[in-house]
Amino acid sequence: MTEIEKKNEDTAAAPEVEGQVTKLPYPKSVFLIIVTEFCERFTFYGMRTVLVLYLSRQLDYSDDAATIIFHIFTMFLYFLCIFGAVLSDSWLGKFKTILYLSILYVFGTVTLTLGAIPPLNLPSRAFTMIALALIALGSGGIKPCVSAFGGDQFKLPEQVKQISTFFSMFYFSINLGSLISTTTTPILRADVHCFKEQECYPLAFGLPAVLMVTAIVIFVLGYPLYKIKPPAGNMLVLVSKTIGNAISTRCREKKTNPREHWLDYADAKYDKQLIEDVKVLMRVLFLYIPLPVFWALFDQQGSRWTFQATRMDGDMGSWDIKPDQMQMLNPFLILVLIPLYDVAFYPALSLIGIRRPLQKLTLGGILAGVAFIISGVVELQLEKTYPILPEANYAQLRIFNGENCTYTITTNVPDSRLLNILPLGYYENKYVPISNTGFNFEYTINPIDGDHCPDFGKGTFKMHLQDATAHSLFMSSKNSTNKLIWYEDHVAKPTRDSPLARCLSNVQPGKKIKWLNKKDNSLVYDEMAYELNITEIEVGNFDILVNDKKAHEVSLRMGGVYTVIINEHPDEKYSGNLIEITEPNSVHILWLVPQIVVMTLGEVMFSVTGIEFSYAQAPVNMKSVLQACWLLTVAIGNVIVVIVAELALFDSQASEFFLFAGLMFVDMLLFMVVAYYYKPNNPLAIAHSNESEEENLKKSKSDEFDNKLETKQK
Repeated sequence: MTEIEKKNEDTAAAPEVEGQVTKLPYPKSVFLIIVTEFCERFTFYGMRTVLVLYLSRQLDYSDDAATIIFHIFTMFLYFLCIFGAVLSDSWLGKFKTILYLSILYVFGTVTLTLGAIPPLNLPSRAFTMIALALIALGSGGIKPCVSAFGGDQFKLPEQVKQISTFFSMFYFSINLGSLISTTTTPILRADVHCFKEQECYPLAFGLPAVLMVTAIVIFVLGYPLYKIKPPAGNMLVLVSKTIGNAISTRCREKKTNPREHWLDYADAKYDKQLIEDVKVLMRVLFLYIPLPVFWALFDQQGSRWTFQATRMDGDMGSWDIKPDQMQMLNPFLILVLIPLYDVAFYPALSLIGIRRPLQKLTLGGILAGVAFIISGVVELQLEKTYPILPEANYAQLRIFNGENCTYTITTNVPDSRLLNILPLGYYENKYVPISNTGFNFEYTINPIDGDHCPDFGKGTFKMHLQDATAHSLFMSSKNSTNKLIWYEDHVAKPTRDSPLARCLSNVQPGKKIKWLNKKDNSLVYDEMAYELNITEIEVGNFDILVNDKKAHEVSLRMGGVYTVIINEHPDEKYSGNLIEITEPNSVHILWLVPQIVVMTLGEVMFSVTGIEFSYAQAPVNMKSVLQACWLLTVAIGNVIVVIVAELALFDSQASEFFLFAGLMFVDMLLFMVVAYYYKPNNPLAIAHSNESEEENLKKSKSDEFDNKLETKQK
């Protein structure tokens, strides 16, 4: 029997008259809440996993712009958690808040899905921004309410053991929903082709939308079973009013009526015990000042690290790891690591003197910095594989020989006056100097092999300074209208998972070129000769057919940009050559695993320890305020990412990763100083003196549950 099954059988007892004990039934309504949470987390993480790729690949935002939008969305989501908590506690209550905001949540997911459907021709960017705003309001607003609403279904302190079971299942449902969605939605995005697109974002967004509708239906079905408590006021609002009153009163009475502490100026309007609680709270919150930097690093797993994964090789033989699929490692490792921390990691750390919570929290932050050093080192290796793009004052030149002959080319390019190009070969110069007036590329092309090879003569091509592009020349004698074809080439790595290919066919005009996937014989490329379009083609092995006759076969890998030359011989036989314009991704995606593992180790140590310590130190009735402030640190952390991305301080992504690592280390030094001067607090010592022993016990048990629940939920 599992531990959870044992806990399910174990029921709490309530004391009755003369020592009799009655067993309270386990509230069945919580199972509906757990399933609702699973569906909502599937929806959120499924959408969030593919979001940056949708922004960059489908909506054509730059990587920096997509990163900024992603983190602004995350920032507002966590800021709106405060709105949800206040709305629930002060006006609507938890049930109505969850229901109403979940409906907005559904509208957001449906709007996002509709905007991603190409045939509808909707303004995709506008629809996406509206959708993200609704999702941030919905998901952020219900985030602090669902777990608390589940806790309301139990009677405390009589059902503390049963609540522990609920807490375990609730936490498991969060990570299970996250794990499944981060695994499946990248597959739906990349492996399903819909609306004549290589990637199917409507399905990747649509399935989470269906799950969110399911969540609402399941949640509403439990209405007759729920214990629904009326709004009882929000402590965050009360604390804010107390602080505001103290500040305004101090401004008026600082000289006429000085006080020992600035919060004491609120004693004319607010209870003395409340003021003392706020003083303790402010001491704890002072420790929060350095915390946002950790979340600035942590949340980049969904943005910068995902973009980093797109430039890596996910080939695993019979299947490919999708770049956004790497995010599934975090929830998987969370489920594995949290039990191990108590039985293995923490005992091991105690052997080297790391025992206190603030020490563990500091180590968690340091691990996050180490993770970004690892990511920076990986990025340095990736930069060696990146193509050289056209630069200012230079153009790139490529000449492709479509003939089965060797040619000598005389040019006016410095250092490239005389060139030899082999049959079906090519010449490449990535640094052709361009002046302010441009550059007239002059060339004379003569065959070496004799009279049987066609002669292309001489010509001139004007390269302009402002172009900063790559120019290519295709030599094709069988093209009766134009034997020398100039076109603008593509050098940058593909933004999608698929490689890019262009077919240069020196065949008789009017013939059709087809590419068939050797795996399933599916058609992936279909155009007339001399169209020269660059086409997005999936990774794999392909047969190239000219008028349904096999001419050549090629193998394309992720991240590569290819040009294929096909030459037709007099006897209608063909020869071909595959040329790599940009080499495919060569650094394997599994090299991201170390940084993700180290970051997850840091997350468990930082987040779980930080929340547990905060709750242990805060006054009994200040848990909700602390939860709100903890969520605000996440929001502020995302603001830091937005600022750094907006400044665009570096051309190299590796330099930005090292910047964040250094910022994290400096931040943890600051935290160590703050922690050194922190005076620990015993919240039970400041409990209200007029509360009975029984009331204090009940409040202590309730506090213990909320502490654990909020810790695991984060």
